[in-house]
Order: sequence, then structure tokens, then C-alpha cells
Amino acid sequence: MEYKSTIAQSATLSGKGLHTGKEVHLTFHPADADYGIRFVRTDLAARPEIRAHISHVHDTSRGTSLCKNGVEIKTLEHLMASLAGLGIDNLQVEIDADELPILDGSARFYVECFQKVGLQQQNKVREYIEIGKAINYANADLGADLTVVPSDHCTIEVNVNYDTHVLSQQKAVLNNLSDFYPEVYNCRTFVFLHELYFLMKQNLIKGGDVNNAIVFVDKIPDSETLDKLAKFFNKSDIQVMPNGTLNNVQLHYENEPARHKLLDLIGDLYLLGKPIRGKVVASKPGHLVNTEFAKIIAAGL
Repeated sequence: MEYKSTIAQSATLSGKGLHTGKEVHLTFHPADADYGIRFVRTDLAARPEIRAHISHVHDTSRGTSLCKNGVEIKTLEHLMASLAGLGIDNLQVEIDADELPILDGSARFYVECFQKVGLQQQNKVREYIEIGKAINYANADLGADLTVVPSDHCTIEVNVNYDTHVLSQQKAVLNNLSDFYPEVYNCRTFVFLHELYFLMKQNLIKGGDVNNAIVFVDKIPDSETLDKLAKFFNKSDIQVMPNGTLNNVQLHYENEPARHKLLDLIGDLYLLGKPIRGKVVASKPGHLVNTEFAKIIAAGL
């Protein structure tokens, strides 16, 4: 029999929001056995509270965001993935901005933070979403397809295909959610150079850094573009590597992009409020289809 858990003591973490560039401070507190995962906006006078739940999903265009009564929490998927992967059921998250920090683009810093303070077992049995029959969601426009079938534990398979010479077909499999650490937790977000350049011109990714994303180069940039990238990231040696990525980071795994998509899917599905017992197979997952899939699962409970 498994019991719910929270963290053993409070902890703090800080970093920049990816799109706002604002310094964000997080304080994590242990929470009671029926509390769930909730965010408290300490920068607002009323300290409004938002439960991390699929019913509050507001926007999925550049990450998963929640909104309740006009109050937002943006880009929470990496934190949610860390909580799901470590089996943390209850947590209060105080945050002094509307966007979580990007950190290194993975769930690593969250996982290490919670491992440092330790977990506390609680006196209530952990509840699961038991998948009793196959559930499917497909989005033809995006080429995405997600299915979950009954299983006695959570296993996830992700398949992606970006149809480019630098990043084509990849597969990642997590045989058990308990393998999140070390198999998936440190897999970073990724972007194509043309997407990155577009976001720069839109005055977004103000908190972006060459250390918090894998950048794939599907078209070799001219020297002017490389100079602008170097200036944006305050680096002097931006180069394209033989494997088609910028020289900002080294891949942890050859299939790190697929593993990161798996990480995101875990975080988005944890907005159901409970872990799943089922086998999930996802082709071309993303925040929009992940959360739509979760809504279908929730509607059947």
C-alpha cells in the first residue's frame, strides 16, 4: 500500500522567467494530505491561490498556464513533472510572479531541491486514476495521437518526428514513473533556430540563455544572424556543431528531445490531480494535445 507524501521541510528556489525575464522566487511548503498542489501569488495583495488542476488550464501556446479569476500561473509543466516523478502529492508553492523560472530548461533543479529537503510520508493512502478502458485523443491538424490503456502501473511511450535532417524521428520510453529520476528529469527543452529568432524579434524569451535550451539548426545561419544571437545571449563564440546544434550545451542523450517531450507530458497529465495507472502512448505530444487528452480522461472519471 502506498501513502501520500509532501516535502519534509520548506525550500526555496529562484531563477528567471523564460518570456518575461523577471527574477522569480519560489518557496515550497509542506502541505496537508488532502491539499493537493496549489500556487499562492505572494506578489498580489490578496495572495490568491490556484490549484494545479486541468480545469484551470488557460493557455498552452508557450508552455502550460493556469488562470483563475484573472490570476495566472505560467509555464508550470517542469515543476509538475518533478512532483509526479518523485511522488509528491501535496505541496504549497509560493511564487512572486506569474511565470515559473526556466532554470536549465528541465526538471533537474526542482528534483534536486526536493531531494535535498527530503519527502515526508503522510497518513493517507495515495489514490490513482485507474484506467479501465482505452481512451484516445487525436488532433489531425497537428498530427498528434494519444492513447492510454489499462495497466497496473504508469508507463509512457513518446514518438516524435520533426522531418528535418538535424532532428527527425525519435522515441522515448519510461517503463515506470519511478524511473523519472534519473531517466528523464534532466532532459532539457529544445527549439529550432528559426523559432528562437522569431521569439527574439517578438521581444519574448527575455529570460532565455544558451544554457537552458538545446538549439537545433535546420538551416545554417549567416554571420549576421550568429552575431545577433551572440549579442542576445551575451556570448562571443556561438557556433553550429557537426550534430546540427548550437555549441551552448551537450546532449545528455541522443534522444533528449523525445525524453523532454515525455517529461512535459508527465507534467501536463499530473494536472489531473492524481497519478495515472495506465500505459500511455503518445505521437507528437505537445501542451495543447496533452491537456486536451487530460480533459477527456477527467471527463470519464
